[in-house]
Order: sequence, then C-alpha cells, then structure tokens
Amino acid sequence: MAPARGAKRRKLGHAAAAPQRGEDGYAPGTIVEIELRNFMTYDRLACRPGPRLNLVVGPNGAGKSSLVCAIALALAGEPAILGRASSVGAFVKRGEVAGHVTVALRGSTPEEKICITRKIDTQNKSEWLLDGATVQRKEVIDVIKRFNIQVNNLTQFLPQDRVPQFAKLSPIQLLEETEKAVGNPDLPVQHRQLVERSKELKVLEVAGKQNEHTLNNLKALNAEQEKDVERVRLRDELMKKVELMKKLLPWTKYNMMKKEYIEVVQKLEKVAKKKMEEAARIWEDSKVPIEQLKKNKATHTSNMKKISIQINQNMSNRREVMDDELQLNAQLKSKLDDIDNLNGQEKSRQQRILEAKEALAVAESEFEDLKLYEPPTAEMAQLTDQIARIHFEIKDLISERETKKFQLAREEESMRGCSNRLTEMERKNSKLLQALKKAGADKIIQAYHWVQDNKSKFRKDVYGPVLLEVNIQEKIHASYLENHVPNYIWKSFITQDASDRDYLVKQMKKYDIPVLNYSADRDTRREPFNITPEMKQLGIYSRLDQVFKAPPVVKDVLLSQAVLDNSYIGTNETHRRAYDVAKLGILDFWTPDSHYRWSKSIYGGYMSAIVIAVNLDVSDTERLRVQKEKHIKDIGDMHEALKTLQKKQMRLEDEEAHIHRQKDEIINMMRSQKKRREGIQRRVAMKRRMLENICEEEDVESITRKLASQVTTLNEKLFRAVIKLKNLLTEAVALKWSYTEKNMASIELDVKICKMEKDVKKLEKDADQAAREYEYRKRISQEHKQQLCIAKQRAESIAMITNDLAKEFLEIPNTVEELEAAIQDTESEANSMLFLNLNVLQEYQNRQREIESMSNKIKDDKEKYERCCSEIETVKGKWLQTLRTLVSKINNTFSRNFQEMAVAGEVSLDEHDLDFDQYGILIKVKFRQTSQLQVLSAYHQSGGERSVSTIMYLVSLQDLTSCPFRVVDEINQGMDRVNERKMFQQLVRAASQSNTPQCFLLTPKLLPDLEYSDACSILNIMNGPWIEKPSKAWSAGGCWRMVMNAGGH
Repeated sequence: MAPARGAKRRKLGHAAAAPQRGEDGYAPGTIVEIELRNFMTYDRLACRPGPRLNLVVGPNGAGKSSLVCAIALALAGEPAILGRASSVGAFVKRGEVAGHVTVALRGSTPEEKICITRKIDTQNKSEWLLDGATVQRKEVIDVIKRFNIQVNNLTQFLPQDRVPQFAKLSPIQLLEETEKAVGNPDLPVQHRQLVERSKELKVLEVAGKQNEHTLNNLKALNAEQEKDVERVRLRDELMKKVELMKKLLPWTKYNMMKKEYIEVVQKLEKVAKKKMEEAARIWEDSKVPIEQLKKNKATHTSNMKKISIQINQNMSNRREVMDDELQLNAQLKSKLDDIDNLNGQEKSRQQRILEAKEALAVAESEFEDLKLYEPPTAEMAQLTDQIARIHFEIKDLISERETKKFQLAREEESMRGCSNRLTEMERKNSKLLQALKKAGADKIIQAYHWVQDNKSKFRKDVYGPVLLEVNIQEKIHASYLENHVPNYIWKSFITQDASDRDYLVKQMKKYDIPVLNYSADRDTRREPFNITPEMKQLGIYSRLDQVFKAPPVVKDVLLSQAVLDNSYIGTNETHRRAYDVAKLGILDFWTPDSHYRWSKSIYGGYMSAIVIAVNLDVSDTERLRVQKEKHIKDIGDMHEALKTLQKKQMRLEDEEAHIHRQKDEIINMMRSQKKRREGIQRRVAMKRRMLENICEEEDVESITRKLASQVTTLNEKLFRAVIKLKNLLTEAVALKWSYTEKNMASIELDVKICKMEKDVKKLEKDADQAAREYEYRKRISQEHKQQLCIAKQRAESIAMITNDLAKEFLEIPNTVEELEAAIQDTESEANSMLFLNLNVLQEYQNRQREIESMSNKIKDDKEKYERCCSEIETVKGKWLQTLRTLVSKINNTFSRNFQEMAVAGEVSLDEHDLDFDQYGILIKVKFRQTSQLQVLSAYHQSGGERSVSTIMYLVSLQDLTSCPFRVVDEINQGMDRVNERKMFQQLVRAASQSNTPQCFLLTPKLLPDLEYSDACSILNIMNGPWIEKPSKAWSAGGCWRMVMNAGGH
C-alpha cells in the first residue's frame, strides 16, 4: 500500500493556533499516525489523522469501528470496554494467526513521536513495543498516564457499542466520569475521600448515641444495687471464714489418723510379726526327725519291692509248670482213649466205605440222566440286532440334541449380546436423558418413562425424545447436527396420529415437553443429494441429512423442521475457500472450524461463522428390542424341540432296556444249566475222592503201637514237671517269710512317722495362724496407711499448707468437733442473709468495668468524630468549590450551545450536604418551547434527542478537558437532519478553538452542504475487492477523475 495521504477538507477560514500546540498543530499526546496489519477487516491500513476534528466517514461494515478498536487496544485498553469480544484473539483477521496495531503519539516537541505497537494472535497473547523496543504493558500504561489518556472513560472514549451505556449513566456516574475527564486530577481522589469520610462520620455518630445511651443505663443499674452489694460483701467475708475452716478440717482429721496409725496400728503389726517368726522356727525344727525315719522306711520299702518281684516271678514259674502238667495229663488221657476206641473205629470205617460207594453210584446216575442244553442262538442274534438298531437311533437322537443344544447356546449368546447392547444403549439413553435434563428439560426422564410404560395406549408408534432416536457414527457430525437443529426438537416426542398427539400433549403439559405430529400424506419436497465435481474440489463431501440414521418418521421431522437437506459438510479446504463455496449457491455449510451461514448486508456482503463442539452418541434401541424378542421366541421353540427329542430318546432307551432284559434272561438260563451240570460233575468227583480216602486209612495194629510209645513219653515229661513244681514251692515259702519281716518293720516306722507328723501339723497350724495374724495386721496397717494418704490428698486438694495459711489456722479451733460446730454456726449466719439475686456482686463489678470501657470508647469516638469532621470540612472546601466552578463552566458552554441550536439546556450539580456518594450532575434539556426543562433520560427524550444532548455535553467538556483526544462513534445515528446539522456546527466551532483536544467522530453518512473549517479533517473509509487500485491513485495524490478511472468507471 502506498504511503498514507493527508486528509482533504473543505475550508472556510483559518483558525489561530493554540499556544500549547506546536507549529504542526498537534498537541502533546494526540494521535499523529495509525497503522493496522491483519486486524479485523483490514489486511493493512495506514492513516494520519488531523490535529483537531477528524470525521471518519464510510458505509456500515467498511471498518470505521475497527479503527476505534485499534486505538483502544493499542493504548492498553481491555477488549471488554469495546463491547465486541472478551479476548484480543477475536480481533485478528479471519484466516490469519496474528496481527498488530501501531499508534504514534505526538511527544512534548514536534520532533518527538512515541510509537506504541501491540502484537496480538489467535491464542490471545499480546506483545508490546515502545519505539520498536519490546517492553512490559506497565511501561506503556505509564506513557498513557503521562498524557492523561483514559480509554475506559466514556466522556473521552465512546465506542459505538457503548453509546447506549453512556446514555444510561446516572447523575452520580456522570459526575465520576466528568471528574476523571476534566478539571483538577485531584477531584476524583478528593471525592472518594469525602465519600469514605462521610460514611465513617455516620457510623461514628450512630455509634456515639448508642454508646451514651448504654452508659447511662449501666450507671443507673449500679446505683440501684449498691446496698445489696454491701450485704453481699459481708456475706462473702463469712463464707471466706467458712472456707478457711473447711480447709483446716481435713488437715485436722489427717493429723488424728496419723497419730492413731503410729501409736496403735504399727505397734500391733510388730507384735504379730514376732509371734509369726517364733512359730515358724519351732515348726521347722520339728520336721528334722521325721525326715530320717522316712529315709529308713524308704530302704525297707525298696527291699520289699525286690522280694515282691521275686515272689511274683516264682508264682509265674509255678503257674507255667502247673499249666504244662495239666496239658500233659490231658494228652495222656487222650492217647489212652484213642487206644480204647481203635476197635470201634475199624467197624465204623467199613460202614463208611459202603455208604461212600452208594453215594457215588447215585451221583453218577444223576449225571448220566442230565440232558445236554441247546442255547437259542437265533433268538439271541435277533435281540442283538434290535439292540444295535435302537442304539443307532438313540445315537442319532443324541447327535440331533447336541446340535440343537449348540444352536440354543449360540442363540442364547446372541440374545445376551443383544441384551448387553440394549442395556448399553439404555445406559447411553440414560446419559442422553441426563444431558437433556441439564439443558433445561427438568422432567424429561419422567416423561420418557411415562411414554415407555404407556405405549399400548397409542394407536401408532410414538418416538422420542428425538435425541435418543438419532444414531451418528462421527462425533464431528454429531456436533454439526446438534448446533443446527433447534433445542426444542431434541427433547420432543413424535406421534403419527392426531388422536395420539392430543392425548400425549395433555400428558406432557405437566412435564413441559413439546409434542410433534408427523403426517405421512403431506407433500414434502426434498433436495436431491448430489455432490458435483466443483463441490468436491472445494472440499464438500456430504450433506447434513446423510450423516445420521434414524427411523423414517424421525428423519422426515428433522428434515422438515431444521432444513437439513440445505446444509452441506466440508473440510478445511472448504473453510479456506469459503468465498468460492457461496458462488455455487451453497449458503449454509459446516467445516471443522466454522459454521457458515451466508447473508447479505444492506451495505455490502459479509460472512459470519459460529462453531460449537457437541458430542452426540445415540442408538436405535427399538431395533435391538425387536431382535431381543425374536431371540426369546427362537430360544423357546428350541427348548420345546429339545423336550420332544428327549422324550423320544427316553422311549427308545426304555425299549432297549426291555430287549436287554430278554437277552439277559436267556443268558441267565444258559448259565444256570451250565452251572447245574458242573455242580453234578463236582459232586461225583468229590464222592469218588472220599471213597479213595477211606480206603487208604492205616490198620488198627500199627496205630496201637504208635499210641503206646507216645504214652511212655508223656509220663516222663509229667514226672519232671512235678519235681520242678516242688522246688518252686520251697523257694516261695522262704521269700514269703522274708517279705513278712520287712513289712512288719515298715509298719512300725509308719506308726512313728504318723505320730510325729501329727505333732508337726499342729505346729504348722500354729505357724499359719501366726502368719495370718501378721498378714491381717499388715493389711490393717496398709489400709490405715492408704486412708492416711487419701486423707492427706483430700486435704492437699482442698488447700496446701503455706506459711500464711498456717498463721490463719492458729486463730481458729484445732479439733474436729469444734471446727465442725464453728463451720455450721458461720454458715447459718451467712445463709440468714437473703438475696433476690445471688450474682448481684458479679453483675455490679462486670457492669462497673463496662462503664469504664464505655466511657473510654465514647471519649475516643468523640475525638475521631471531631477529627473526621475537620478532615471533611478541609477536603470539602477544596473539592466542592472547584467542582462548582467546573460545573458552572460546563453549564455556561452547554447552555450557550443549546441556545445556538434554538433549544434550551442546563447542567447543574446535585448536592446532598454530607451525602457525598449521592452527589451527581444533572443534564436538563427541552426541545420544545412549550415544555419544561427535564432531566435527560429515556422516559422524557427520544433517542435522537438524547444523542444531541450527549454530544453537546461532550462538546462542553472540550474547553475544560485535560485529555489529548476524544473518540465518539456514530453518535449522530437517530438524529433528524436539523439536530444533526446543529450538532455538526457545534463540533466544528468547538474544534476551531485553540485549547480543544483532538476529536474523532465516526459516522456512516454526512449531510450535504455542511460548513467546515481548517480544524476539520475527513477520513473516508472504503472497503471491498476493487478498492486496491483506487486507493493507490488516491494515496499518490491524484485527482478524483484518476481515482474513478482506476476503479474502472
């Protein structure tokens, strides 16, 4: 862009330069140059405003207010004072990541130029440069304060979006803003001091009255209670004497107990101890002879045990010999009996042989008569075939059942998966219902459950809430859809029948939920979905009605209500080439960063984009419910089929068991016949062996000889046993005699020991009696000692004996009986003094302390009150006189300006004595001759009249202002032609004066044939795609014809 060209103006005459201005006409702190880069609507802008009145003219949307924003942000202003955005990142031109603003201020001399640069980016970060060097924001603020620049003061800096805010200023707020903008800089400080001191003064005044009233009440109460206090003090003295005697009483009891303990208890304990020791010594001496006798007895007992062992061994040996003898006698008798019975046995053997032969002949005859059993082979084969056939049928049934079970398990697994998905969906539905509830539909959950519970009452299906019926796969698409569709649709229920709609509307009134009715027969025209190659080149890939699934009814309602078939979806390329998308006729589209909705301004076309990220994740629960019901039905059918197969299998198994039983009966018959034949064969063989054994027995003579030899041997053994028994009996008699002697000696020792032990036990009993007596005395002594300690602790807990206390104890009785009688008499005397209020003394003393404290506080408050009044008078004298003079000057200028406009107006100071926070500036105007002066407000004046009054008030501040420049944005909007022309003349007049600050007036239009002076500079702002060439021609200093030719006209 070419270097900035100075503003052109229509001249009427030359105004004299003010003394404080330089030769260039600029005053210190005025703006000499502004440069913007990538700021709001500008790629780049550079301009040099005039030193006096600058008229910034351009159509709406061209960028006039952008210039105001740039001045405010460059001079350390916050975005909030502009009323447009809350962060600096919003002021970066769309599509760029960073920009900057530079404002050059005139220094103390014409050669000094202070350049302030603020760099901003979309991350809301700022960087400050002062004359090209990076600095902190505080240094920039210091420079601005040096020139008294206040961009947050509405009387100095009035952007377009804060004009209504200025009109709403109360008289109090208007006074505060005026104090900051004009006059002595100490005025706001003094005003704040007066407000604070007046509040403090009121607090002190109220507190002083309350404190004096309280003090008088306290003194009156104490005067009434002085006699009662004297009686209380006398009673307290008696009670102190009682307390002193009560302190001495436990010590007196302790001394008596101590004396008794020393003289009686300890003496008895010593006597008992001496008796116990003497008895113990005698007892120990008597036990010595007994021990010796016990040792002798132990020796006899040991010998007796040895002899007893020998007797027992002898007895055991005799028992063994006697047993052998009895056994030999029995054997001998048996042998003799066998010899006697040999003759009779021979006859018996012959008889047994005959019987054995007969039994053998009978068994052989029975075996020969037994017929050979033929097994039924054919019947067995037939039964085996039947069993095999049934077994195969059962096997097939089992296989079929396993197949059915596998199918059942698979179906149940599918149903569980469906149930789990349905549960998950319902869980998601619950989350979505909670989201709707947080969004304002407080009773949406109750409404949803009511519809689910009463579905049978509707003629056709009811859908809703719509949010639960929509299924979107992509999160970004969910964000587009939620921002596009109105919120009331998401929480609505959809019916398909008019009667259902009426019924549901009545029910939903208590839940405050809307109801939509879908009519299938209505004519709904839809835009066909077609992505052209031109759209694809610009990144368009889908349309909003194509990215979600929903029941047809729900989808038709969304299409008809939200016009989804006119909103397209694109990529970052679409965002970058957004201007080209509009050429295709697409006026509504979404990109990952923005939502574009195209509209045309009356002054020119521009675009705006809004994007709100939202996550929608819903699913079709109705389809899952249908699938679950189908799975349940199929599972029931499979269970019935399995029961049928099981019954058939049980019938075949019963038939197979019956055949097995028939087969087992045949097998058992075969085994029975075989077992019978084998049994007869075994019986024949046994009879034959028995006959052979009888025949093989020995003859009688040989047996007799053997028995005689055995008898002789047995007689010899019997003789030897008798001799051994005789020897054992002799030994037993000797042992018995020795044992008897030892036993008699042991008995004699037992008698002696028993007698001596009786004597010892008597002595032991005496020793125990002495020990118990000692323990008893010792316990009594310990108990007395403990009681003595307790008595001492009790006495110490009541009072410790000090020297002073011991002296006081000498003046009172020192026996228990006398003390108790004295205590009773003194308490009776004290209790005879009756009082209605027992706490009168404590209350009197507390109240006396309160009186002293309150008196001191009242004295301090009076000093503070007098000091505060003095400070208020001092500050008020300076502030109020200066403020009255200032308001008077403003009123003179304001009234004169209104008179020149053929209307009337005045500015007055609204005073409220010491209520300094209620002081304010009243602007009173009238625009009709018949009306009275009215305070400026929205109730009495029109918007144009308020605008004229506001600008006139600002003009009235020109002569008094201490700021280097003032900015007013579109203040003439809403004025009629007459008022606007008068206002402009006043601005030109004020700007032509020598001491007025630099002024920026922004307006989209100017009336024709206005009169200008040298103080006026006109800055034309034009914007658009064809402005670059004309701007270069204009900046080069060309005439209007050259500019028009550069523009193609």
